Amino acid sequence: MALLDIKNLKLDFRSGGTTARAVDDVSLTMTAGETLGLVGESGCGKSVTAQSIARLVPAPPASYPGGEIWLNGRDVLQMSAAELRSIRGRVVSYIFQEPGASLNPVFRVGGQIKESLKLHQPARATEAEVVRLLKLVGIPAPEQRVRSYPFEMSGGMQQRVMIAMALASEPQLLVADEPTTALDVTIQAQILDLLRDLKQRLGMAILLITHNLGIVGDLADRVAVMYAGQIVELAPARELLRRPLHPYTRALMNSVPKLHGAQDRLSAIAGNVPRTGDFPPGCRFAPRCPLARPECAAAPPALAEVETGRWVRCPYWK
Repeated sequence: MALLDIKNLKLDFRSGGTTARAVDDVSLTMTAGETLGLVGESGCGKSVTAQSIARLVPAPPASYPGGEIWLNGRDVLQMSAAELRSIRGRVVSYIFQEPGASLNPVFRVGGQIKESLKLHQPARATEAEVVRLLKLVGIPAPEQRVRSYPFEMSGGMQQRVMIAMALASEPQLLVADEPTTALDVTIQAQILDLLRDLKQRLGMAILLITHNLGIVGDLADRVAVMYAGQIVELAPARELLRRPLHPYTRALMNSVPKLHGAQDRLSAIAGNVPRTGDFPPGCRFAPRCPLARPECAAAPPALAEVETGRWVRCPYWK
């Protein structure tokens, strides 16, 4: 049985009498211990898709007009408020962007981690357990750091505190939403190494959300590429990075700076991601696609399995 099984999920936002669809017919599965990378530009719907797993998107203004979300064999969209509280943190836990904005600046980090323990593991809500968690995520001198305030720590240390809080309840699925945003490249590598090590030691699954294809190669088992609320390509990570099939995935790959060889100008994708609710007819990437044909604007393409384990939303992928 899959740990996570999202089937044809649709998510709408209603504002001012109009409805905009942010997630459109998205299907994803994850097994225990797997790492899935969810990749795409800002505004593609990655974060709201991930937040829907535990129904963290406020409703209203959000609504779910179609689809299913099965987490550990239970249908999240049919859960009561009490049932949702039982899975949040316990079954699925989140690391959000910008830890400096997520941590409370007026409370010591040890107290914030202990609060998470009280919610899900009250018998373990001790300073010794907080110290153990800080040590687990690689914070030096954890016995002293439990008394630190967030502003007394670097961005990398704050992110490690956020990871410790997420791990306090021993979740089966960890959602890491842009966990390396605003960190320098050295600290980024350390955080990714930490997530890889924790996955191996604890056996949890990780949903890694990022706009950067360059960081998923070492960590992800599979990659789902999202554009304008839809999955446009899904494949094993190594195969996708070696041979991207969808024009959007290729454009993302070409946008990654090359370490070797002469490069006078960085490659960029022309135009912008269309606004939610203002998607073009037919293929949503067609207005920005260098390979677009007139028929691309006529009818929306289906997500089809073109090779074993490889799914592409483009009939002209070859």
